[in-house]
Amino acid sequence: MEAPFRHYTFRHRIISIISRAIFDNVTYTVRHGLLRGMKRKGGLGWIPERFAGSPETPESAFWRKLDLRGLVVYDVGAWHGLLTMHFARQAKWVVAYEPIPENRKRLEENVALNGLPNVTVRGVALGAGLKDGVMRFDPFSSGTSSVALSGARGGDDERLVTVVPLDHDITACKLLAPDFVKVDVEGFELDVLEGARKTLTMYHPALFIELHGRTMTEKRKNSAGVVNLLGTLGYKSFYHIESGNHIAAANSEMAAQGHLYCTIGVTEALAAKPA
Repeated sequence: MEAPFRHYTFRHRIISIISRAIFDNVTYTVRHGLLRGMKRKGGLGWIPERFAGSPETPESAFWRKLDLRGLVVYDVGAWHGLLTMHFARQAKWVVAYEPIPENRKRLEENVALNGLPNVTVRGVALGAGLKDGVMRFDPFSSGTSSVALSGARGGDDERLVTVVPLDHDITACKLLAPDFVKVDVEGFELDVLEGARKTLTMYHPALFIELHGRTMTEKRKNSAGVVNLLGTLGYKSFYHIESGNHIAAANSEMAAQGHLYCTIGVTEALAAKPA
């Protein structure tokens, strides 16, 4: 049997445990990274930049350089709102999806701390159809929560959620159409995209997709599925953030680890490439 893929390292988990156990209710001004100068509750952003010891990653370099001024941005899988806050500094409007109540509370606190009037928070999970669902929840690694199964069990490590297609939610809530969509849903990527077919076909928002899977085989299958599905919806450019490679159906396995930036035209993708 194939070993599970460990997306988060032991170091990540230790940092998360320390942050949760000691600094979870501390409010401070972030001193480094994308949120420098903004207020945040929880986490270790209070550490001075010279002591942070974390070099800029290809992902954070991408976010730092991407121009979102005047755009409508959707943050699907918003967690505590770290990217939501970054987006709101530039964007015309941000719609943040976070179905886990504990995460959503912190997201709303962080948005309020910074007085961001251009953020709408939606407390539902996105998927391919309307249904009830269950999300696995680890209090000490809450960023890894994902839709696990249908039905309602509601154990201590689970949260009952409502799953809706993005197409439905945009219509039902009269949301602005997206220009850019970030998707980080721990392996539920294809379901989210399937539920957004109408939106993607009509508006062709640029997409930033974090690719997940329980094993490397699942991750390769997921990356191929994302590229194939979006290709049928008019997307032509798939840029792998970590390697700098352009991805197509023939080499989709190269994107199994990392993030894809997807647009309908090559020019748009090249304009947002990190150096």
